[in-house]
Amino acid sequence: MPVEYDEELVNDLRQMFQALENPVSIKWFVDPGSECVYCDDTEQILNLVQQVSGGKVRVTRYTSKDPEAKKYSIDMFPAILIHGVDEWNVRFFGIPAGYEFGAFVEDIIDASTGRVNISPEIREILLKYVTKPTRIMIFVTPTCPYCPIAVRAAHRFAMVNKNIYGDMIEALEFSDLADRYGVYAVPKNVIQVNGEDKNEFEGAAPDPYFVAKILEAYGVEIPRSLQEAIAGIEAQYTEETYEDEELHHHHHHHH
Repeated sequence: MPVEYDEELVNDLRQMFQALENPVSIKWFVDPGSECVYCDDTEQILNLVQQVSGGKVRVTRYTSKDPEAKKYSIDMFPAILIHGVDEWNVRFFGIPAGYEFGAFVEDIIDASTGRVNISPEIREILLKYVTKPTRIMIFVTPTCPYCPIAVRAAHRFAMVNKNIYGDMIEALEFSDLADRYGVYAVPKNVIQVNGEDKNEFEGAAPDPYFVAKILEAYGVEIPRSLQEAIAGIEAQYTEETYEDEELHHHHHHHH
């Protein structure tokens, strides 16, 4: 799963990174005691990003024993944490390769500007209701085209509210965890509140639907504005027909 470096990718990346404003610190955590199949490939990705960032991105390497791992609640390895204008819980467990590379780059740009593409209503709801440590685990594989949408949602939410830990988890590298959560289709999304599994669903969901799942995890009644947004999305989906089964997940599985 190595990243192919062609001239074109490097140039595209340079182009995209012109949007960088403030320095970004990428913290890269590895456990020297355990085998890591894709760590070398991940290091290549991190080096590439650092090299073409025009000095804006700095990668620091830590081991699982370093106090930083505890400080930032990094409990699985390998892990990548992205800090920028502020310190959020924007995290990748496993390699950000394939389709996930795009999400990784977009996260770096968001971290650098401190601006997140999210509606004011959604922002307000997340700030109002998400009052406890809330971990959003997005199980992905690098070949899944819809997965980055889910990962970016979790990461955007994490940048809005520091109670939120947005975690991409590469299912092949963390196969025991993926098995524990019965990951058969990706993206699979698990929401934990205070360390307890509270809700899960499959598919890449639009923000209003995703946030409704978070509120469900809190046992909170869905505000009318959110219900209306979801109804609007569903009306739109019913008009279109999708060939792809992956996308069906999120409007068939209404629990």
